Amino acid sequence: MLLRVSLLLTLVLLITNCKMSNKKEDQKKQINIAYVDGWAEGIAMTAITKEILTQKGYEVKMQTAALDLIFASMANGDTDVFMDVWLPVSQGKKVAKFKDEIESLGVNFDNAKIGLVVPQYVNISSVDELNQHADKFDDRIVGIEKGAGITIKTNEAIEAYDLSLEQMNASGVAMLAELQKAIQANKWVVVTGWAPHWKFGRYDLKFLDDPKGIFGEAQNIETYARKGFKEEDPFAAKYFSNFSLSEAQLSNLLVVMEDANDLEAGAKKWVAQNKDLVATWLK
Repeated sequence: MLLRVSLLLTLVLLITNCKMSNKKEDQKKQINIAYVDGWAEGIAMTAITKEILTQKGYEVKMQTAALDLIFASMANGDTDVFMDVWLPVSQGKKVAKFKDEIESLGVNFDNAKIGLVVPQYVNISSVDELNQHADKFDDRIVGIEKGAGITIKTNEAIEAYDLSLEQMNASGVAMLAELQKAIQANKWVVVTGWAPHWKFGRYDLKFLDDPKGIFGEAQNIETYARKGFKEEDPFAAKYFSNFSLSEAQLSNLLVVMEDANDLEAGAKKWVAQNKDLVATWLK
């Protein structure tokens, strides 16, 4: 009889512990972070954040989408965080559109730049010189996605400078492929470009001067989240608030990620090499 009672108590304890374990697992915090495919800095920052927060017990999902869809998804609560918001020029209008549904968590980088980019061997220095050599550029500017801030600004530049070149839109990946192909052939090419980006470390490139100031001055790259995220997850919100990279740190991150076999491997390597910096984000 005592043996039967003992076995029954053991079984009850095992079931209770299993339920408690399952409950604890069910309560594992989840974060959905969006990124735009081809935007190297956003992919890199998101990948290392996934690695860091995963080590802290989070389940982090990376989701890729077009920029407009990301803002809409944050606004309706399906996406928690987006780490690649360029302000005030590139995405200022999009942030204003959803100002009541999204909020900034912090500045990740404070010296970002957009504009028209050419290889150094292209012997012009300003946007207002493009028309004189339009045929050498095949009468086109190689762009990225239609919804991107730099795409909108390039259209404004075409109008402001009365350019005869047409912006051809595809993706960030396609733009880089066109750039690489042109450089290998020593051919003239102009692309919509932004820094920081690993392409400036790999190729000898330059921004064209913008006398009319269409593309603006240096910008911030910020993290935005859906409204309510800070209150629901103060720890993660504090991490994103602390997250900040210098120009040297971000350049190093982009090189490590570009040279890695895959995102996860690159993120693990960079996080392991930058434990002191990561610790400041987790305070």
